This record gives sequence, C-alpha cells and structure tokens, in this order.
Amino acid sequence: MTSKLTEAASGVYIIAATPFTDEGALDLRSVDTLTDFYLRCGVDGFTLLGMMGEAHKLSPKESLQVVQRVIARARDKQVIVGVSAPGLEAVRRLAHEVMIAGAAGVMLAPTPGLKGDDGLHTYFAQAFQALGPDIPVVFQDYPQSTGVHMAPSVFDRLVREFPQLVMLKHEDCPGLGKLSRVREDEKKPGRRRVSILVGNGGLYLPQEMRRGADGAMTGFAWPEMLVEVVRLSRAGKLDQAEDVFDLYLPLVRHEQQPGMGLALRKEVLFRRGAIASPRQRAPGSSLSPADRAELDSLIRRLDARLAAAGRMPALAAE
Repeated sequence: MTSKLTEAASGVYIIAATPFTDEGALDLRSVDTLTDFYLRCGVDGFTLLGMMGEAHKLSPKESLQVVQRVIARARDKQVIVGVSAPGLEAVRRLAHEVMIAGAAGVMLAPTPGLKGDDGLHTYFAQAFQALGPDIPVVFQDYPQSTGVHMAPSVFDRLVREFPQLVMLKHEDCPGLGKLSRVREDEKKPGRRRVSILVGNGGLYLPQEMRRGADGAMTGFAWPEMLVEVVRLSRAGKLDQAEDVFDLYLPLVRHEQQPGMGLALRKEVLFRRGAIASPRQRAPGSSLSPADRAELDSLIRRLDARLAAAGRMPALAAE
C-alpha cells in the first residue's frame, strides 16, 4: 500500500480517462492497459474520477471498481480519487471506501452555488469534519465548471485551520496571479507550504512552473510531455522545458476545446493503443469527419517537429 498524500507531493498526477466499450459498458481490461500506458509515460501518480474521467456517469459500484483496478496495477504510485458530490454524506462514504481500497487521498471541489467567502469556508469546514482528520484532501479550484470563485485569502484560512488540506489543484483561468498570491501567502509566519498541481490540460504549464507550481494534474493525451516539462522545470532548465512544451502546443490548445476536448483526448488514447474504444458513455460528444481530419493534420505536423528534434513519432506508445 502506498503512503498517504502530503504537502510534499510533486510531479505529474495524470487525470485518468475512464474507458468504455463501444456499447457503453465499463471496460476494465482497458483500465489495465491505460494504467500501464500512463506508467510507461513516466507519471508520478494518478487522479481518478475527475471531471474529465466521466465520474458522474458511473454507478457507485463502478466507481469503486475503477479505483480498485488502478490501485492494484499502479505499483508504488499514489492514487488520488475525486469524491465531489452534492451531499456530504455521499462524499464521506466514497472517501472512506477509496481510502480503505488504498487511495493516498481524495480530491474535493466546492459544490456549485456556494456564495461568498463565508459560504465557501463553511462548506469545506463541514466537509473536513465529515471526512475526519486522517484523510488527506486536495482542494480542486475549477471555477469554470463549478461557478465558485475562491479568493487566495480563503485558501490561506483553510490551510491554517485544517491540516488535512495538503494540496491545491489549481485550474482558475486566468490564474497565474492567484498562484503567485498563494505562494506569497506561504511566507507568512506559521503558514504551511502545500503542494500545488495545475490543470487546464497543461495549457499554461511552463509559466505555472515558473510561478511555483510543483507539477501538473491534468489529462493531456501525451503525458510524456507533461512529465518532461515538469522534470526539466524542477531541475531549473526552464528554457529547455519551454522548448519541449512548444513541440506539443498546437495539440494542447486543440484538446482544450469546450465540449469536444474529451472526445479528442480519448481518440488519441485509442490511436496510441491505450484503450480499446474512444467511446464516451452517453451523453457524450463524438468527432465528425472534419474533426478527425483536423486531428490527423495536427498529428502529422507534430510528427514533423518531433522528427526534427530526434524524437519518437507522436502516436508511438512510450
């Protein structure tokens, strides 16, 4: 069993897709091949049942099946599980189940509709009480989805009051200023430094690493790029990290299209042999012939850039 998540977490915790068959059934065999694929790409950990993992389309039984399957195959890598739900009893129940299964911690987003700083603080205070002090928690700050905006001062207060809050998943956009503010707040007397992993498909990753992020927690379909950019950045090789990122930037941008990003991501994972079908469970988006032609063109152009840099073709499995 892996250790629990702490403030020292760093690297790339991949937001794992959830594979389904062409008929829409949960594909556990592809959960295995996808886990192996991510490991070959060099990820440092996994995040399951995230917003891009179609968690809301899974039954409680299926959710636990996915978690158990990945934990059994992830070797020594930590697994974080998204447990966001409308009611705190559902949050508490799933959190305790996945921790028993061997998860390192859980990720929780504010429930949509919270109003003001006091409303956000109250929600998380109640959530931490429901979970108990022994479950490490990642605060998922994704206002584009939840509609809830967190001021850095609220996060600072939560970190001071609740030791089980060990990580910020930073996805506000634009959010570079907020990231800098959180790091500045940590310089105050008695303030803990927590881990910050960033999302948004890696779109701003080099700049976020310069601003003090510890790594990435996102699901870009070429995880090896995320891994290399984070490792180079942490080694102080910032210009080299930017150069690697630039090779993939057109596809990073393309995958971030609202409404079809997951379809593109799953299509690439399918083409790379990581999953047996690119299908999303209904309701879900699909790619048109024009969408596929655009993706083909972008991958051909990536291949040319990779070849010029002496690297493997884009669709090669790591």
